[in-house]
Amino acid sequence: MRTGKKMTVILTIGLTLIMSLTGCQAKSGTNADMRSEPEFKVTSAGDKPIVAIIIDSLMDKPLQEAMNQGKAPALKYLIDHGRYFPKVVSSFPTMSVTIDSTLLTGVYADKHHVPGLVWYNDREKRMVFYGNGPKEALKIDQLQVLTDSVYQLNQVQLSKKVKTIHEELADSGKHSASINAVIYRGRTERDLRVPQTMADTTRLPDHYKVNTPELFSLAAFTQLNPENSLHTALWEKYGMNDKFAARDIAYLVQNGKLPEVTVAYFPGNDSVHHRKGSMALKGIERADRALQHVLDSYGSWEEAVKRTTWIILGDSAQSDVLENRDEFKVDLRPLLNGYRIAKLDRPVAQDDQIVIAANERMAYIYALSPSLKLSEIVKGLQTEAKLDIIAVNRDHSVLLTGGGQGDNVLSYRPGGPYSDEYGQKWSLSGDPGLADISLREHRIKYGKYPDVLARLYGALHSHEGRYIVVTVKPGYELAGESSPTHRGGGAHGSLHEVDSIVPLIVTGTDSQPKHPRIVDLKDWILQMANRN
Repeated sequence: MRTGKKMTVILTIGLTLIMSLTGCQAKSGTNADMRSEPEFKVTSAGDKPIVAIIIDSLMDKPLQEAMNQGKAPALKYLIDHGRYFPKVVSSFPTMSVTIDSTLLTGVYADKHHVPGLVWYNDREKRMVFYGNGPKEALKIDQLQVLTDSVYQLNQVQLSKKVKTIHEELADSGKHSASINAVIYRGRTERDLRVPQTMADTTRLPDHYKVNTPELFSLAAFTQLNPENSLHTALWEKYGMNDKFAARDIAYLVQNGKLPEVTVAYFPGNDSVHHRKGSMALKGIERADRALQHVLDSYGSWEEAVKRTTWIILGDSAQSDVLENRDEFKVDLRPLLNGYRIAKLDRPVAQDDQIVIAANERMAYIYALSPSLKLSEIVKGLQTEAKLDIIAVNRDHSVLLTGGGQGDNVLSYRPGGPYSDEYGQKWSLSGDPGLADISLREHRIKYGKYPDVLARLYGALHSHEGRYIVVTVKPGYELAGESSPTHRGGGAHGSLHEVDSIVPLIVTGTDSQPKHPRIVDLKDWILQMANRN
């Protein structure tokens, strides 16, 4: 999920900053446990391992165009020999850490508690950044970013009350692998070694104790394929790239070590769309070349489909941001004029009233002072017509309005007489048109905000504190202090379908998830794995 945003930046911005100061390349180690692992062989001719590959910001229209131009032969082959679902609903916020948490746990943010790429931790009284662009990198503690991203995210911030795919499989006596996925929590305790140059020149420890799947790789920190340790240089984004992930998958294939489920992450496509817009093809072409390497490791693509179940999906879409320098950005600070807004380059102060956590096309706005009324802040935000959805919690319900909407409000809560297409029950009052919802005989039909009630509820209950969720209309991007922006490129984060609909390719099985939503993929994958 950015010019230094989403998954690639989680490692590369902090590492780049450190290595530029030391002038050294990170020296990483292979997975020391790899050689002692048993070979994970399928138990019968009918059993297949599952390989799920997330291609960051993969979208239907550019994928179709890439295939039409002959630039994505591997993806086309899997589609031609399987099934294609062009409209799968992502999580919210449509930022990779939250989406991948939903994919791995099968629940929305109200249960997995990873709110976004940027958020405010009310308990610790600090901002949490998982890497969000070079301007912010100059103002925040990059070592804290690395600690949050590599350790805290999985071991502390991802709720212990939910289980990941890797934990579920381990508990049922099965095996799994995580390759370059930043959400990776499993049942195998190991020391994640910090590259020696980093440990010697920073405050970072020489290792973190983490819980991972049995087979695990993460860029410069650890690799499955011993040769991948040679591909963790700065210009290769320290291993956080498509080729690295492909080499590790291929290594498992060639050594007969594919477990029941492998989850891998191809990050490269995202940054191309951020720079060039939603129809850029270069990132898809590169991801396809990496996928070709994986399929080639079977000896033939026919063998790859015969021996393995393939799941290829995007995490979020990207919508095009306006070129006009004066129009594309909605700066939230003028809308909060009169309040004391916390600064990035210092800890949140006792007299700060507001914290802004901008996640591209959505933001959390926190009211730190108990005397502040969220309703008054909402009124100020409503003066900006470019804002799309503005929502708060009140009395166990969600109150939803929008920019330029005056007193129009939709109030809703879980449970009640209205049922949506996913079997979820809701109580609603007010104007459903604010969320582009139509009601007929107690049936809810979603429009341009897919699964909006559950996804928005998830974000508004994802972490402690008093806060407002805001999104911006297509074409625009939200900004606070030093937020990265993508004028003339692509961005995501919002509830709108332009950020929320991704494709899914399924090859090697006749089964499919209960609903075309990322939140439904975990249970489906486990059902397939447990039949083996």
